[in-house]
Amino acid sequence: MSNLRRTRDIRPVVQGSLAGDWFMPLDGCPKCGYPYEREPGYFLLSIFAINYVVAALLGVIIYLVLDFWVRLPIGVTLLLTIIPIPLFNLWFARHSKALFLAFDLFFDPHHRDRGDGDQPVAEPDRVPKDPHSQPVRR
Repeated sequence: MSNLRRTRDIRPVVQGSLAGDWFMPLDGCPKCGYPYEREPGYFLLSIFAINYVVAALLGVIIYLVLDFWVRLPIGVTLLLTIIPIPLFNLWFARHSKALFLAFDLFFDPHHRDRGDGDQPVAEPDRVPKDPHSQPVRR
């Protein structure tokens, strides 16, 4: 249940509020205080794994469409394939960080402790069936 609640807190990140402006990210979630960057270089994998792979797939798709269906000359095809990729990388960088953060939170849930770092979420030992009907011991 904690994972589901945190995933709902990440929803504004996926909708685009991960950054204060386009290139300067926020330190954490304004709603729950979840830190976006756990350590220096945290988002490098999002840029390498998500952003570049999606851009490469986009480039291959554009090239195949222009080469096999539109049948443009090779120079025009390469020009129309190469020019959109850096623009797409700039636009998609913020979204790839949000996707990486959502995947990381889903597969490795963390919560902020009272000390100096975040700890893995521990499962409770015993969950009461109905906390309101359980006797209170003083």
